[in-house]
Amino acid sequence: MTPILQVQNLAVRFGGLLAIADMSLEVREGEVLSLIGPNGAGKTTAFNAITGYLAPAAGEIEFQGRKLGGLKTSQIAALGLVRTFQKTSLFAGRSALDNILIGLHLQGRQTPLAIMLGLPYVAREERDLVVEARRILDFVGLLKRQDELASALPYGEQRLLEVAIALAARPKLLMLDEPVSGMNPSETASFMAKLAEIRALGITVLLVEHDMKMVMGVSDRVVCLSQGRIIADGTPAQIQGDPEVIRAYLGERYRRVVG
Repeated sequence: MTPILQVQNLAVRFGGLLAIADMSLEVREGEVLSLIGPNGAGKTTAFNAITGYLAPAAGEIEFQGRKLGGLKTSQIAALGLVRTFQKTSLFAGRSALDNILIGLHLQGRQTPLAIMLGLPYVAREERDLVVEARRILDFVGLLKRQDELASALPYGEQRLLEVAIALAARPKLLMLDEPVSGMNPSETASFMAKLAEIRALGITVLLVEHDMKMVMGVSDRVVCLSQGRIIADGTPAQIQGDPEVIRAYLGERYRRVVG
């Protein structure tokens, strides 16, 4: 498969602390790739560097052959590289529908002057955006919640709404940072099924997650980070049996359970 994202020799420093050291990674178009490792291994730091929230100390990042160095986070998202966050980042005081519309307005052609003049295409586009927002909510199973405040939704549905907002940005590569954190087993199983549907849309997925049952169930490949370095890259079966991954992260108890 063709790489959609290439990270070459990435290094990130926080003062004198080397958070990521010489990390090289490729995400292949159409796959689900999971990035795992202990807390503090550098997973979210890598996400932040890839999406422009952190400036790397060294290395290059390319998305569909375009170098991302120097681009703003909004410019990177506009290319189709879209992410979610560990903590939900919703417009808590707005309805679920409004949350999606806010994301969709970034795709619209409306300008303040056109809105003030009441040009015909503005109203037509607004109607189209509402239809699209409802379609996205229906896709993630939240259409019945469209008029409820985001803050009033159960936590699992808030996580789904955040994914829906990301989908509104029309991603080519969707980066999910611990999407099932705080979900119960039933919610996690539903999210795994939804992830398969997202993939069926042709969207590539890069996932950071600690729920190993989910990771091993949805991933084509798994990359393990430890102390800012990649220590393993392989299929779920290879990663589950990798002695260094077991020592650094999964632990002997995990080996006994899966064995």
